[in-house]
Amino acid sequence: MKTGTARYFRLLPSAFCLGLALVWSPLGAQSYPANPVRLIVPFAQGGRTGSRRGGWCWGGDGARPPGLWHCVLRRIAIALVAVVSLAAGTSFAQPYPSKPIRLIVPFSPGGGVDFIARLVGQKLGEAMGQQIIVENRPGAGSAIGTEVAIRSAPDGYTLLEISPSYTINPSLRPPKFDPLNDYTPIVLIGKGPFVVVAHPSLPAHNGKQLIALARSRPGDIIYGSSGQGTIVHLSTELYLYMAGVKMTHVPYKGGGPALIDVIAGQVQLVFSPPQTGLPHVKAGRVRAIGMTSARRIPTEPDIPALAETVPGYEATNWHAMIGPKGIAPAVVERINGEVRKIVTRKDMEDTLHASGVFPGGGGAPEELRELIRKDYEQWRRVITQAGVKPE
Repeated sequence: MKTGTARYFRLLPSAFCLGLALVWSPLGAQSYPANPVRLIVPFAQGGRTGSRRGGWCWGGDGARPPGLWHCVLRRIAIALVAVVSLAAGTSFAQPYPSKPIRLIVPFSPGGGVDFIARLVGQKLGEAMGQQIIVENRPGAGSAIGTEVAIRSAPDGYTLLEISPSYTINPSLRPPKFDPLNDYTPIVLIGKGPFVVVAHPSLPAHNGKQLIALARSRPGDIIYGSSGQGTIVHLSTELYLYMAGVKMTHVPYKGGGPALIDVIAGQVQLVFSPPQTGLPHVKAGRVRAIGMTSARRIPTEPDIPALAETVPGYEATNWHAMIGPKGIAPAVVERINGEVRKIVTRKDMEDTLHASGVFPGGGGAPEELRELIRKDYEQWRRVITQAGVKPE
């Protein structure tokens, strides 16, 4: 009996522990935290949290280099960063244009392209509230200035004034860029024909008589041009090819000297810009044979188009603005719209007509791209057919 009782009392502690476990086990399922959480800081009391650079500003473990001075500098730096960031954000938000625009002309001052660029550039600057700075970059038949512009940042602050030389030069002097893709078309300013003027001694008064004379005297008629591989030279060669006749070419250093020699009778004819050729026609010094347009132009209805006797022939001298590849569409749209309004004003139309340029109304940028593509293909064929080499 004693033995059984003793065994009973020995089991009481185990039973008591088991009971406690059964009573308190639900508490183990409580969500965390069910008790206070202890956070151990491995530094002396009174220090600041953070790196060992110390001080009340930088934080630390009691090691305090010049904390107050560091804090002042740190807060100044933060303030400067905030100011610069705000200024940068403001500048990015400024509407275009927010500074002067550079318009590169790849020819010397005083020529036709330079004149149109300065005329339209001045009005464009007034309309956009920023100065348009015309920068002449002549050389290599316009290749130097063209490459400078094409390789500029496409931010709309560098533009390029172009003429048919842009589509001719790649076939004579291979550029370091793709002339059909590495640019942004912006706006066509206008275009116009050449007038074919001849010395009065030449027995031809129109295109039909000129072709008949050239066929009867192959190579005897001498024509001048503004230079080897220029738009004047190639326009003449295209006409001769399509008419199936031959003449002898004499290149000059510009259209002016060639016209002077036609007046003097040294050469028989030249394809001349209307603004330089027509005054001499009206003065009786030379005779107008025809225009290189597809049809007669309204300002000179008595001068026949060469296409009347050579169907399909057309050669135009045009002016346009382009820029580096990647200019934002909104910028292109702004410039295009302003130029279109400028060139269709009555006073500007009169000035352009006097210069032999008929406003193109601007047109969509993609229309300019198509013009460049067609001109490129046309002059490439003429250069190959005529065996034209660069000077």
